[in-house]
Amino acid sequence: MTHAPQIKVPATYMRGGTSKGVFFRVGDLPEAAQTPGPARDALLMRIIGSPDPYEKQIDGMGGATSSTSKTVILCKSSRPDHDIDYLFGQVSIDKAFVDWSGNCGNLSAAVGPFGIANGLVDANRIPENGVAIVRIWQANIGKTIIAHVPITNGLVQETGDFELDGVTFPAAEVALEFMDPAAEEDGAAGALFPTGNLIDDLDVPGVGTLKATMINAGIPTIFLNAEAIGYKGVELQDDINGDARALAMFETIRAHGAVRMGLIKHVDEAAKRQHTPKVAFVAKPLDYISSSAKAIKAQDIDLLVRAMSMGKLHHAMMGTAAVAIGTAAAIPGTLVNLAAGGGKLEAVRFGHPSGTLRVGATADQVNGQWSVKKVMMSRSARVLMEGQVRVPSDTF
Repeated sequence: MTHAPQIKVPATYMRGGTSKGVFFRVGDLPEAAQTPGPARDALLMRIIGSPDPYEKQIDGMGGATSSTSKTVILCKSSRPDHDIDYLFGQVSIDKAFVDWSGNCGNLSAAVGPFGIANGLVDANRIPENGVAIVRIWQANIGKTIIAHVPITNGLVQETGDFELDGVTFPAAEVALEFMDPAAEEDGAAGALFPTGNLIDDLDVPGVGTLKATMINAGIPTIFLNAEAIGYKGVELQDDINGDARALAMFETIRAHGAVRMGLIKHVDEAAKRQHTPKVAFVAKPLDYISSSAKAIKAQDIDLLVRAMSMGKLHHAMMGTAAVAIGTAAAIPGTLVNLAAGGGKLEAVRFGHPSGTLRVGATADQVNGQWSVKKVMMSRSARVLMEGQVRVPSDTF
């Protein structure tokens, strides 16, 4: 009996924001996986350890959560005024597919540092000391991200005193600007509000009619009022992720919202599109205790937000969802804006399960249409391991 040997694929395991993922240069992938298709998907799933009916990803690099079942493929950009092309793949944990429909805002913080360290950014754009401005083309949604990466003695600075709730240790701050964040769908320009309304009545069979703000910014997101679905906005993961009824409710809401947003034609398609849209619920500020036992005071935040990712309540906040939060907060009359007190807001600090996060955005209305030119927030990133991942040669 013959046995397939393992092959070695150069890779870097990185934390970006509150997520972790396996990073690749496209030219380092096996030839069959250098272009989109079944071979690439099969390779990435096997590396991460999916599909896994046990939902543990023991035989792979994944961490069995939406935040740690992630892959990134990078190359030097051929686009004018950009340094790096960035493609993100969200690997399903228990099903056999990779979702390419959206970006990961958290791992966006690691793209610039990886690109600098791996020769994807021209040397003349990297100062000996200071901040390197890295221009990233986010290929999943066709948008530009500007990363401000600290440099010390010609190298990416990874350590520092910037603290990010949801990440145990401090690190160097990476400031991100998400330019013109209205998401795109299949290469076509996307509307900020795909229904044309700041608030819609979303009919969900078995749940009811819910007020919803559905927005394409950073990532397509459906915002609901917490009280309308029986929550206060201070919930932690254990309050929801062990409740099969609640998880089923959120998935039903997500599927029907996806149809209303024009992302899918029928609710049955939602099962193959787990990464987008997101569902989040908002509430006015309340005191609560975060997952790290830190006391969060209502007076220190503008609103509460909890968000679902890949079928579970996220332990902190997805970076792309934070872009959606910042955008919606800046537009008077959305559910997010109203939860934050209403009016014209250029920045909000929101409470999430792990603590708080500040995000800023400026909105303008021209000819009755709202637009947001950029959304700003800070994350951090760090290389955890670099070298080669191994995968059985008969994987793809």
